Amino acid sequence: MAGRNWTRIGLVLVIATMVYNAVEAGLSVFWGYWAHSIALMGFGLDSVIELAAAGVLLWRLRLEERGASEEDVESGERRVQQFVGVTFITLALYVTGQSGWILLAAKAPDESIVGIIIAAASLVIMPLVSWGKLRAARQIGSKALAAEARETLACSYLSLTLLVGLAANSLWGWWWADPVAALLMVPWLVKEGIEGIRGEDDD
Repeated sequence: MAGRNWTRIGLVLVIATMVYNAVEAGLSVFWGYWAHSIALMGFGLDSVIELAAAGVLLWRLRLEERGASEEDVESGERRVQQFVGVTFITLALYVTGQSGWILLAAKAPDESIVGIIIAAASLVIMPLVSWGKLRAARQIGSKALAAEARETLACSYLSLTLLVGLAANSLWGWWWADPVAALLMVPWLVKEGIEGIRGEDDD
């Protein structure tokens, strides 16, 4: 019974992540385009990546919720873990490409009050959601849920870099703060992506 309860908790958290990311993506892309902010638009595209990962994970959790066989659950677990691994690599490529372009072009993030609000909200909400999913993953023994939770945490880090970049540029003119902070995360993203694709466990 406890395992089923934690499965339901995982389902609720994943659905909440999907709803939040859908809203976040829409607002970020719209306001990023309106304010000509590449950093904010890129943040919205990152939310789309996480939305896709959460959608696939939702399918895996519903398998278990509906009482699927252990073999089917394990098969779904492997597929989701590999898919999340691919999204990690995609996210790493996106961060590298966008950050590199900003540094080469010396393109400062445009000021946006809405962007600061979105980034601040994500910075508060996403770590809490990630912690809940990690706890649920431990309870039901799901590597896929744990991997997706770490991706949620990675996205909250991106919200921090966006917030720092916007604030540093506005206050001190440090246009390079956002891309440099984001690039520091790339090795960890690649590591998580490779482990997910290989199906390795990272305790």
